[in-house]
Amino acid sequence: MPHPNDPSLRSFVPVDPSSDFPIQNLPYGVFSARGLAPRVGVAIGDFVLDLWELEQDGRFGFREIGVFSQPSLNSFMALGPKVWSSTRARISELLRADHPELRDNEELRQQALVPMRDVRLHLPITVAGYTDFYSSKEHATNVGVMFRGRDNALQPNWLHMPIGYNGRASTVVVSGTKVRRPRGQLKPPNVELPSFGPCKRLDFELEMGVVVGQGSAMGEMLTEAQAEAMIFGFVLLNDWSARDIQQWEYVPLGPFQAKAFATSISPWVVTRQALEPFRVSGPAQDPVPLPYLRQTRPNNYDMALEVGLRAGAMNIPRTICATNFKYMYWSSVQQLMHHASSGCAMNVGDLLGSGTISGPEKSQRGSLLEISWNGTEPVELAPGVSRTFLEDGDSLVMRGGCQGDGYRVGFGEVEGTILPAE
Repeated sequence: MPHPNDPSLRSFVPVDPSSDFPIQNLPYGVFSARGLAPRVGVAIGDFVLDLWELEQDGRFGFREIGVFSQPSLNSFMALGPKVWSSTRARISELLRADHPELRDNEELRQQALVPMRDVRLHLPITVAGYTDFYSSKEHATNVGVMFRGRDNALQPNWLHMPIGYNGRASTVVVSGTKVRRPRGQLKPPNVELPSFGPCKRLDFELEMGVVVGQGSAMGEMLTEAQAEAMIFGFVLLNDWSARDIQQWEYVPLGPFQAKAFATSISPWVVTRQALEPFRVSGPAQDPVPLPYLRQTRPNNYDMALEVGLRAGAMNIPRTICATNFKYMYWSSVQQLMHHASSGCAMNVGDLLGSGTISGPEKSQRGSLLEISWNGTEPVELAPGVSRTFLEDGDSLVMRGGCQGDGYRVGFGEVEGTILPAE
């Protein structure tokens, strides 16, 4: 059987070469259509393959019946990496242009292939816990220069471990969910006492989210191989940020309400296996990390990412950032190893935010805080329309993917529009 990542594979379902969802991708999501309850599907071109229909028809042979009838991927992920791999291979086989099993079964094909235009996409996982990291050296340096000066840009611990904080799983939402401007305590530097009101410096953060598909026991550490095997896949992630609320609250314990109000993710989870051909080494790490964080293989990905911002008066978004996931100083595997290193138990459905992804060039800055340099350099979106931070009615769209030989492994998009504070 051909490997699911084989560039020569073609699906009997027509797929445009520019599509994010060729047969080499096969990302998982949760959808509803035809008045039926949400269930698990796979994106292929402009269609969703209904895995529950195929499971009922006996096309997978699971002992655990019903994993694809669930409104999240958690039950499937809990079956483990061997099942993930065999299921992906089986889906690839069923969709191949040279394989007649589904191609020539008109009744099953009509039931199992649903046009993307007819579906509603849901949050793909039940988020067990959410942790956000701070792992781009360029982003951390830019922020440090703004607030502490070039000589003290990076804190002493930054080069020795992935810095992170525990966020809120309850406000992780799927793409398309509108985001209400948060409220909080505000205290500009020139004011003696704080006040309470709507955020005035609302921002985005371009990130990738790691979906943890296997748990680890409390008290255990993880090797590099174990951490990698626990990663089911990745989503695009926008960690919305209230910069003025954060500036007042973050000392001494870090972000809290400034990050708790919303985190948006893409509806499609691209599997780690689909991204395998795009592995690259990350930046050289100096000083060499402590032994428990050292890597023996490339754990970054050559993944192009971009952000478009559409002000309320504009018809189409303007690209304000184009960067790459490969620039991350601390890899997703290192983040997971560090997270468990204290003995912290990891659960199926945990979500790890990579932290803002910025590159070395000005055009590669992954937040408005950096792009506008803390509000001092407005971004022109259209004649007479500029932004330093997000305004009510603005829509933010993130896209990303990896370019293969004649195909693209993409994520679709994660979009959110800002509503006024209540």
